[in-house]
This record gives sequence, C-alpha cells and structure tokens, in this order.
Amino acid sequence: MYTLGMPIGIFVDHRGPRPAVLGGAIFMLFGYFPLHQAYHRGSGSVMLMCLFSYMTGLGGCMAFAAAVKTSALNWPNHRGTATAFPLAAFGLSAFFFSFIGAVFFPGDPSAFLELLAWGTFGLTFGSFFFLKVHHEQAEYEAVPASDETPSIPSTDPQQLRAGSSDEPKPYRSSRAEDEPDIRGLALVRSVSFWHLFVIMAILAGVGLMTINNIGNDAKALWKQYDKNVTDEFLVHRQQMHVSTLSICSFLGRLLSGVGSDFLVNKLHASRLWCLVVACAVFIFAQVCALNIENPQLLGLVSGPSGLAYGFLFGVSPSLVAEMFGVRGLSQNWGFLTMAPVISSNIFNIFYGKIYDQHSVVGPDGERFCSVGLECYRSAYWVTLISCCAGTGITLWAIRHRHNKYLRAMDKGDEED
Repeated sequence: MYTLGMPIGIFVDHRGPRPAVLGGAIFMLFGYFPLHQAYHRGSGSVMLMCLFSYMTGLGGCMAFAAAVKTSALNWPNHRGTATAFPLAAFGLSAFFFSFIGAVFFPGDPSAFLELLAWGTFGLTFGSFFFLKVHHEQAEYEAVPASDETPSIPSTDPQQLRAGSSDEPKPYRSSRAEDEPDIRGLALVRSVSFWHLFVIMAILAGVGLMTINNIGNDAKALWKQYDKNVTDEFLVHRQQMHVSTLSICSFLGRLLSGVGSDFLVNKLHASRLWCLVVACAVFIFAQVCALNIENPQLLGLVSGPSGLAYGFLFGVSPSLVAEMFGVRGLSQNWGFLTMAPVISSNIFNIFYGKIYDQHSVVGPDGERFCSVGLECYRSAYWVTLISCCAGTGITLWAIRHRHNKYLRAMDKGDEED
C-alpha cells in the first residue's frame, strides 16, 4: 500500500475523489472474494493469490486517498479535524472487521474473507453516492521550484462559494495568493518536505517495529514470568495488545487532528508541535520497553506506541496541505507515506536479529527466547536514540518554518 500512494494520489488529484472511491470498491471486492474462494476450495495459484492481495491493497489505498482529499477540500479552515476522521477510521478498520469476524465467524477464515469482500465493498460503494466536494477549490498559482519563497497563511477564515458540481471549479480568490501549489520535482527540492519525510521515516519506523513485534515482546516476558504459561493464554494476551495498539492509534489520530486545528486557529502556533508531542510519547514508550519486565505492565508500551503512531499520522495530511497546497495533497501525501517503507524494514530486521541472538531452537524445531526483557532490549535502545534524533529534527523544522515566516513578514514590510 505504501508504494501505491503516489500514483493513486496523482489519479485522485487529477480525476477527483469519486472515481477513486468507485474503483477502490471494485478492487476490494475482486481482491478479497477470490481469496475467499481459494481458501474455501483449498487450492489456487500462488501468483494469482499475490495479484488478488495486491488488488485489496490497491482498492483500500484508492478509497482512503479519496476520503482524505474530500475532507481537506470541504473544510479548508479545519483540515486537521476533517482529515483526522477518515485517518482514524482507517486505523480502526482492522479492529472493526476482526471483532465482527470473531463474534460471527469464530475459527472460520473462509467466512472472514467473504466478510471482508462484501463488507469493504458495501461500505465503500455506499459512500460513493454521498461523497461530494461542497466547497469550490480556489485557483492556485504555481510557486517557484523551491519552497524557499515563503507564503504566509491567511489568518482570516474565508468561506469558499458552494458549487453544485462534484468536482471543484477554479476561480480567483484572495486565498489563491496565500496557499502554494508545490508538487512533482518542486516537492523534491523543498527543504520542508524532506524535514517531514525524515521525521515520518524515523517515527513511523519506530512505531511499526513495536506494532509488528508486540506479540514477541509479550511472549518473551510471559515465558520468563510464568514457566507454565499456555499457548492459548499467550495468544489471548497478544491479541489484547494488538487491540490496544489499534484503539490508541484511533484516539491519537483524532486528538492530533483536532489539536492541530486548535494550535493553528486559537494559539496561532505551528501544527508541527503535534509531531513534538508524538516524539515525546514515543520516547516514553521506548523507556517503558527498556525497563518493564512484568508482562502485566506491557500495556505501557503498546498503549503509548499506538497513541504516538496515531498522533504522527493524524496531523501529517493537514501539514502536507498547509505547506504544499491542497491541489496536490493526494500525491504529496502518497509520496510522504513511502518514508516508512525502508525505515520500518530496517527497524524490524534489527529487532529480529536481536531476538534471534537470544533465542534457542527447541526439539520440535521451534525457535523461542526465555530470557525475558533481554530478548529484545537492545532494539529499543536504538529506537530510543532514533526518537531523540526525530525530536531534534522536528524542532529544527519548526525553527525553519518560523524563520521563513519572519523573512516573509520583513519582505512585506519593505514592500509597504
């Protein structure tokens, strides 16, 4: 899904959100349903299974990008809050479908895949008829290739004229001079973009390491804490931490979206401070992971990790729209979400190497670690240092934006 973000973003920016929603619904249906049939029959081509799995990711990415773009267009003065809701729903969707599957189809993966096929299709296709851009988009002037020519965001909220068409029609407004339109090669030459890209790579990589390995953390601690612990109990505890991560990520996305609008509209501060909060919560989670040996306290790792991960993703689209303009939001956001592709793999591979170094292979060939915290502690030292570096880069980015604002103010005073 990460690698699909940019091409799908270009499609959404050029063709509008509604075609992407319709295409997303179709791709998810024709992705999940063949997987259900293959599981039901017990046979299927591996290459085709890979293709159908790819289609599910493609469909989800299309619908997600369309929802975020529509929210940003319809509520230009509250983009943080508006984009936070689809982001939060996206983060909670796995928990939602898993809960329904566990209640109505326990122990039946085939039925669960059929639920995903019709459930994702029905929800997305049904939304197609209600997805409209109610505010016409202002006409934006292209800016220089570098973002070093600053633009000052308007402090006076201005309502855009309502339109009857689903797609925005450009017209001239004073807002056109306030918002940039940076994308493509101009985005690559933007210092502000690379600030965001590096911050996203570091923090998302740290978060995904815990998200992907919280089950191993729980297993390692419980194996040392209680030698008689059963596999069934371990699975239950692992599922509990996965649910905790999902719910806290949902809450973090909502809080950062609403909080970023409060910072901008009430305190006249930068949305980047939400990333500082994310860094602080991540640091707290890493410190807990380095010290907690009692598995009953592991929620102090999974909970804050999910919250910080949500804070990171909840504010990022509104930051992209604010810095680089809403016209290229989908493709720019898609480019930014490629940041965790490399970093998350690096952190996960490092965690795996540390865990394997402390593991032994049992008589049945299963690898396990019974030394508790030492199974993975070194990995969290690396993530702690990374979070501190991310905090420094975020503060540097805030200073960079503030200096650009001051230069723009000085230039405006000289022209007056």
